Amino acid sequence: MLLQDLIEEYLYVNQARGYTRKTLMNKRHEFKHMSNFLINKRGITNIESVTKFDLQAYVQHKQKTGLQPQSIQSMAKIMTAFFNWCVEEEYLKVNPMDKVVLPKVPKRVLTGFTVEEVLKMIDSFSYKSYLEARNKAIIAMLADCGLRSMEIRGLKNVDVGETILVNGKGNKQRFAVVSPTLKRILIRYERLRKQYFEDRLIRSDNYFLTYQGEGMSHIALYNVIKEAGKRAEVENVRCSPHTFRHFYATQSINSGTNLDIFSLSKLLGHSEIQTTQRYLQSMTDAQLLDKAISSSPLSNLNKRI
Repeated sequence: MLLQDLIEEYLYVNQARGYTRKTLMNKRHEFKHMSNFLINKRGITNIESVTKFDLQAYVQHKQKTGLQPQSIQSMAKIMTAFFNWCVEEEYLKVNPMDKVVLPKVPKRVLTGFTVEEVLKMIDSFSYKSYLEARNKAIIAMLADCGLRSMEIRGLKNVDVGETILVNGKGNKQRFAVVSPTLKRILIRYERLRKQYFEDRLIRSDNYFLTYQGEGMSHIALYNVIKEAGKRAEVENVRCSPHTFRHFYATQSINSGTNLDIFSLSKLLGHSEIQTTQRYLQSMTDAQLLDKAISSSPLSNLNKRI
């Protein structure tokens, strides 16, 4: 069976499974590089001819081009999933990626926000206008729910109520809790949004909208977080949705609610518990945790938001 034909079939399968356009583009990009290497450097056109030695050579080739270990690990996941599918569909008997040696990823300890910094970022926005209230609600939701960028931007009005229905990676759904503290902020945001769009056209059913009534872009969300960090004078910490997920993870595991790492992994939408563990490595080293928190990250902080 031709390698290129199976790659195309696999991509259509992924599309049918509901993978995002960005994910499909990443997969297609990687398969293009892999197949070019196998065809041009190893003389392989059929899937049956691919061996672990060919794939090991490809990994080494990527290392020589300067690709970092973390990126190679991500690349290997895409390749492994493809060959696993080939085995499931009986195009192959074994996955040739099974015994390919990958470079180890250096362990990095994530540095995150302190409680003080998060509170300052939330307080840096007011309720004086729709956009100010929207930005306050976005920062509060990121801190209290730990959503990814794509997840918070993709929220629809029907998704937000007493809980939040989150559409995560790979179209996997999960629920996030709306704490009383966050609920109060969201109620005021929704009131101002209703007033603002009373005589304006709304072009999207997204929960968070631009001033033109459209869904927010990736850059627009980052600009909100960047502005929050600037107003709150946050230094030496990257202001991003990922850093808020780290804050949520470390605060939740030490909230006094006996939340275990397996439950936290599900709340974060992680497919592997190792990812969650990496979020928690900084707890002892950075000593940023407040063990007196007894519920959500924003609740019981003894400060009016």
